[in-house]
Amino acid sequence: MSDGFRIGRRLGIDWGSVRIGVASCDPQGIIATPVTTVPGNARSIDELVALVEEYEPIEIVIGLPRSLRGGEGPSAQRIRSHAVSFARAVGDVPVRFVDERLTTVSAANVLRASGRSERNQRSVIDQVAAVTILEHALEIERQTGGPPGPLVTEEERS
Repeated sequence: MSDGFRIGRRLGIDWGSVRIGVASCDPQGIIATPVTTVPGNARSIDELVALVEEYEPIEIVIGLPRSLRGGEGPSAQRIRSHAVSFARAVGDVPVRFVDERLTTVSAANVLRASGRSERNQRSVIDQVAAVTILEHALEIERQTGGPPGPLVTEEERS
């Protein structure tokens, strides 16, 4: 690991329109594991805040869907809006965005390879996508020695 790798648990979030997958890693950032799936509804932020209080992460990484060309569409704007509300609710815990292109496709492939039918994937696919997002963020930090992706800024939180 690079000298700049920070020790501490992180949470990874795959924020879908119907479900929100959550993953966590150990404090050394070696293993990312699925945590839960939170329903995408009016109570989502409260449930996510409870997970932040339970896991006490040093930061939260949220997958930001970009097009294959790197642009942001309506989905990315929706995620940004949710992330800002969430960042306000978690106070001082940094919230970052990481590119999540193709993570759900990747997660579906992993589940299919493990023998899960498409119908049985729905309950865990968002968690596996959150693991993929978190693993990507950890790898960026290992390679660069710096935090992965841009923060939800203080201006956005206000």
